[in-house]
Amino acid sequence: MTINRPRTLFWGATLLLSVCQLAANAQQQKPDDPLMKIYRATAPKINDLVHTKLAVRFDYKKRYMYGKEWVTLKPRAYATDSLRLDAKGMDIHNISIVKGGKNYPLKFSYDSLSLAITLDKKYLPNENYTVYIDYTSKPDELKVQGSAAINDAKGLYFINPDGADKDKPIQIWTQGETEASSAWFPTIDKPNQKTTEEIAMTVPAKYVTLSNGKLVSQKPAGNGLRTDTWKMDLPHSPYLFMMAVGDFKIYKDKWHNKEVSYYLEPKYAPYAKDIFGFTPEAMAFYSKILGIEYPWNKYSQIVVRDYVSGAMENTTATLHGQQVQATRHELVDGKPESETDIVHELFHQWFGDYVTTESWSNITVNESFADLSETLWAEYKHGKDAGDEVNYQAMQKYLRPAGNKTKNLVRFYYHDKEDVFDAVTYEKGGRILNMLRNYLGNEVFFKGLHIYLTQNAFGNGEAQQLRLALEQASGQDLNWYFNQWYYGPGHPELKIDYKWDAASHTQTVYVQQTQQANAFTLPIAVDIYAGGKKTRHKVWLRNRADTLTFTSDSKPDLVNVDGDKILLCQKTDNKTLEEYVFQYSNAPLFLDRLEAINMAATHQDNDGAQKVMLAALKDKYFNLRIRAINAINLSNADVRSAALPVLTEIIKSDPKTLVRAAAINVLVKLNDQNNVPLFKAAINSPSYAVQGAALNGIAAFEPDNALKIAKNLEADNGGALTAAITKLYMTHGGEAEFPFIAKSFRNAGVQQKFNTIPDYVKLLVKINNPKLVTEGVTDLKETGIRYKAFGAATYISGQLEGLRTQKEEQAKSATGTQQQQLQQLVKYIGDCIDELGKK
Repeated sequence: MTINRPRTLFWGATLLLSVCQLAANAQQQKPDDPLMKIYRATAPKINDLVHTKLAVRFDYKKRYMYGKEWVTLKPRAYATDSLRLDAKGMDIHNISIVKGGKNYPLKFSYDSLSLAITLDKKYLPNENYTVYIDYTSKPDELKVQGSAAINDAKGLYFINPDGADKDKPIQIWTQGETEASSAWFPTIDKPNQKTTEEIAMTVPAKYVTLSNGKLVSQKPAGNGLRTDTWKMDLPHSPYLFMMAVGDFKIYKDKWHNKEVSYYLEPKYAPYAKDIFGFTPEAMAFYSKILGIEYPWNKYSQIVVRDYVSGAMENTTATLHGQQVQATRHELVDGKPESETDIVHELFHQWFGDYVTTESWSNITVNESFADLSETLWAEYKHGKDAGDEVNYQAMQKYLRPAGNKTKNLVRFYYHDKEDVFDAVTYEKGGRILNMLRNYLGNEVFFKGLHIYLTQNAFGNGEAQQLRLALEQASGQDLNWYFNQWYYGPGHPELKIDYKWDAASHTQTVYVQQTQQANAFTLPIAVDIYAGGKKTRHKVWLRNRADTLTFTSDSKPDLVNVDGDKILLCQKTDNKTLEEYVFQYSNAPLFLDRLEAINMAATHQDNDGAQKVMLAALKDKYFNLRIRAINAINLSNADVRSAALPVLTEIIKSDPKTLVRAAAINVLVKLNDQNNVPLFKAAINSPSYAVQGAALNGIAAFEPDNALKIAKNLEADNGGALTAAITKLYMTHGGEAEFPFIAKSFRNAGVQQKFNTIPDYVKLLVKINNPKLVTEGVTDLKETGIRYKAFGAATYISGQLEGLRTQKEEQAKSATGTQQQQLQQLVKYIGDCIDELGKK
């Protein structure tokens, strides 16, 4: 699963509200939480699922699903005459044993969460039996709580079923992880269960369906209905079952004669290949490095509305939120976050679906691998710098919230199973695997993964099995690595100091581990740059304080600790500015250059630092060019005179539109009227990012003209341009621009929503039309409710409190009807605040 958390670039502007931080805050545990004292064992297997057959139809008006199920099971190790199935919030009409094609009723009890069924006899281990269940799933009446990762958990979702929202399609889709599949069919809803599957969906004939496996038949069902039957012949876990129904256009691709298909809303169907077209290449890449061809009979990807997370790796049928959809125009600037989601979910088809975690405590064997896949793909497709950047960004996401360092990667104690879907499991786990890849080498690392997948194919795995597979591949004992990284919390916090002794030609490096946890064992590379060459030394850090000594004919120009820039750590590296200047030009890696740019950015009165900043404007990697552009100090006359010609040339000709947009944004801050012609020329760019930056520039000097330009751009906008128009309208517009603002807010991604909330509230303060203000307040309230698990309700309540105060003041000075309307509005805002405060 991809969590719907923003992927902001590390050099971006300070965000008003970090959803990642909210998610981390939401998962902080209370002291002495009794649930944290419960050991979360792998679920015992009394009965094993064998085959699950479903026949379902939908009541769009009631938002019900009527289901018939034939579930085949067998006792695991001991004879049993009882069966317990998870079944959340259902009406159960009949439960029978199936024998000789006939149903014989069984006794059962039901507590709204699980079924306790008394079988007709005691069944022996490995003796199959089939139970028939007639039931109704009522997901919208189910009272369940989401999490920071998955903001709802009712399993089955009816989207706009009455068609009331003309801007939203009618859809049905499911979300199973963690244990929500049992909200739409009774099952043993645990990840260590595996079952084959058959689902027959009776739906309006005008709609398309998607499920796991192969579509084996489509038959008319009368009254404008059709029954589609999907079969999955290989076993997988119940949480990976899926259904989707709606008006989707299908683009069919293929890889090795296996169907690869993309399901999109009609508006985005022409861009299916643009969005998903690299999927076969990614399938080939992952198949090659793992030594196991994509293991399923097809691979489909579908994009749905109002999804409750980022994306979900349902076996053979990944479900994406609408954030991956884009027009060709939107894709001019690239959508790395969509590319990341796509490859992340694809890699799960091996790590998560083919081999599935045996318990949520070991979710690392699913999600840490999928997180690693993002680095692997970026490195393969876009180069070493891109892979290193993905690795670095993920590391920073883990390091920022202080609470992360108290959690083990494998967690047998947690408040709720949803809590393990966090930056420790994803970002830290991915970095731990990437360090292990670096330590073992690609060949041995991927050989180990091949062994792990082969030994546990269509079954379950845990971290210990991964360790054993990697030990088998490498011939090394890896307990030391797994004990500190998988079964212990935290990370190294390093303080690095240097001393050169000219008399003895000795370079000394002092490395202290200052973290509260035990010292980590760290194999690292130390690169010595001296006399025009680089010498690599491989060393081990094992203690709280390690002293490393190296001989050198001359004083080193640079000592580069962790020369591979792979170590998951926080470090205070006490190199001099001159050494960082040397590092930028001579050490080759992304993070080498980023560290040098960051140091130079804080010393731009220094000639060496200025040279680094100016050189970085032309760095070979575009995101480092952006970092330099955003950090360059144009208030320094020497820097400005040297940088402005470069920035102007960047705006005109840099091959990356995001770099050009960054340069425009920097020139806007100069507040120089002479740059307006440059902005006006850029407004015609095919890039939304460039257009958005240009519009911001024009608005700074000619707001009325900018409003006219924005009106002409309303017909075709997206991304940064939509944000720029929205910002302009919020600042200089009024009631006439409100419809665009409201629509933009509703369609925005989660981070963009939060970025615009303060300006949205300021606009609502200015607007006198109570209907429009009510509409805006409702949007804010619904956003707070939807992202409540992230802590958003508290933040939005505070914003609404400020709005209510302003409207109360307006009501005091108003009279007559206007005063009454404002008073009603104040009451409505208060009701929304109260609703956000409900648990």
